Amino acid sequence: MAIDTDTAPATPVAAQTPQDGRLTGRAKLVLFVLCAAQFMVALDFSVLNVALPVLGDDLGLSRSALQWAVTAFALPSGGFLLLFGRIADLYGRKKLFLTGLALFGAASLLATLAWDPASFLTGRALQGLGAAVIVPTGMSLLTTTFPEGPQRDRALGISGTLLSLGFTVGMVLGGVMTDTLGWRSTMGLLAVAALIVLALAPGLLPESRTPDRPRLDVPGAVTVTGGLLALIYSLSTAAQRGFGGADVWGTLVVGLALLAAFVAVESRASAPLVSLPMLKRRTVAWGNLGGLVTFSMMSTVVFVLTLYLQEVLGLSSFRTGLVFGVQGVMSALAGSYAAKVIGRFGARRTLVGSLLGQGLFIALLLAIGSESGALLATVAVSLASMCHLGAIISYGLTVTSGVPDEEQGLATGLVTTTQQVGITIGIPLLGVLATTQGDLFHGVRTVLLVDAVIVVAAAALVAVGLGRRSAP
Repeated sequence: MAIDTDTAPATPVAAQTPQDGRLTGRAKLVLFVLCAAQFMVALDFSVLNVALPVLGDDLGLSRSALQWAVTAFALPSGGFLLLFGRIADLYGRKKLFLTGLALFGAASLLATLAWDPASFLTGRALQGLGAAVIVPTGMSLLTTTFPEGPQRDRALGISGTLLSLGFTVGMVLGGVMTDTLGWRSTMGLLAVAALIVLALAPGLLPESRTPDRPRLDVPGAVTVTGGLLALIYSLSTAAQRGFGGADVWGTLVVGLALLAAFVAVESRASAPLVSLPMLKRRTVAWGNLGGLVTFSMMSTVVFVLTLYLQEVLGLSSFRTGLVFGVQGVMSALAGSYAAKVIGRFGARRTLVGSLLGQGLFIALLLAIGSESGALLATVAVSLASMCHLGAIISYGLTVTSGVPDEEQGLATGLVTTTQQVGITIGIPLLGVLATTQGDLFHGVRTVLLVDAVIVVAAAALVAVGLGRRSAP
């Protein structure tokens, strides 16, 4: 997301909102449009998951190639996030937001009408590009439309909850729609949603951009975008063919080199995409690590459990969707109590405890069997998801706590970037362990074991990192 959320003085919706945190009717409509767009993108990450086996049979995609149905979307949505966020800051957030919606809608229509793997994956890639525009511009419009204080807190809380729940709701809708209307209906739903938001947005959203319009950090944009694209491509290719190919290691090395160059460029840039001093803050660094792990590892669990429930246990798309429907209900319940837990124990302790709980409940999934285990999977993934939502809310508060008002936009941008990159890299990073082994069941258990170890280790690291006393 863009790191600078300063705007010109005229922000009509913000100016008209009451000072006690209540929102006017128009402000609620603006919030609805922005949250609907964010929810739509979150939905796209998961609505197709339960339809993957059916989609593969229809379009002729092998089991290992099914990974690309997810990765083709995730690659551009993660790789171009920072770049489009900064362009929106400089040249107009509303303008770019509407462009992203139009691209997303057209790409969803292409995916709906796909006639072969190439046309489908092209549509998914263009969806991801549209999402890379919508997410940072939508969040920037939200933070610049609603002023600091209770109004922005409430708006961000609603947006964050819907964004996190969108992933789970997509699993339920995907299962129901695939069984009743076919997998193409899942993409058609996104096209209709984009059209509705696009029709409402122009008359409601104010235009905004950074007043002083600093120059675009082109070297930083090129290195971070190229680095993320190369890194995600290498992991995705490894998930399909393994790590034996020269192209896998070649792009991996190129990606890491470009990201290292990005750090060097940002340290010297007058108007950097990411402020390195901000990243050195203890709460920002360790909080974002917790966020990166909770998003990447939970999205991976959902992906491999979908394969397990359908291809190992033989559950239908509808029944698989119901499993994740229970997960969604439990997540919503956790969200309603998260504020009270954080109020009692603090954001940092809640983050550590949530990560630990997420890892332990993922480890519980290792008890699933090759012939039965749907009930255990439902209970364990629901409990893990409750901890996951607690980690989402607490890591956002941890990152933004103690940050001066003039740097809150940057801190919020880092939170958004972390969640998008986390969702993007999780499945490619561990997918190879499930899809390239001859026995899918053992591949799924291997992923769950590695996943649980990573989350528990991250909980320990975050506890130590946030527990250290900063120098005065």
